[in-house]
Amino acid sequence: MARRLSGQLLVASPTIGDPTFARTVVLVVDHDRDGALGIVLNRPTETTVEAVVPDIASMFTPDAVVHDGGPVQPESLLTVAEFRDPADAALLVLGRVGMVRGDEDPRCPDVDRARAYAGYAGWAPDQLDDELSASDWLVVPAQPDDLFRPDSELLWHRALERMGGAYARLGVAPEDPSVN
Repeated sequence: MARRLSGQLLVASPTIGDPTFARTVVLVVDHDRDGALGIVLNRPTETTVEAVVPDIASMFTPDAVVHDGGPVQPESLLTVAEFRDPADAALLVLGRVGMVRGDEDPRCPDVDRARAYAGYAGWAPDQLDDELSASDWLVVPAQPDDLFRPDSELLWHRALERMGGAYARLGVAPEDPSVN
């Protein structure tokens, strides 16, 4: 394993071969020698959180939608939140941002903001390192606001702009260069 990437963003290279991840931004939640787990941040759905999990809807803004978190176990719901007390998180990822516990406690934790994701992205041991070596992903330091952007579908562009230089130019390139 080259380096531990927990708490970093993986920004899909424009040349990534897998259409599942084209123009995605993935927050790496956990990365160790056993593999990696991440959540796609920039694919909102039209399904509201209230429709899926009314018991915890009070953690979210009234119009919050579930995001497509990745191709693995899309029937599972993961919640990322910015905790007022970080000790309430099941796993801290970035500052006060972490995973909401999915255990038997039905009470909503005290959070400043939250987002729900259906499914996640997963990598076997060394798989993510191989994809990084193939230049499928760019690694960008995550910022808490990245996880809660109201315009999450623009995150891929914004992350590349933040990198600057040639990367910023990639962020404004059309999805299909032949139409340019």
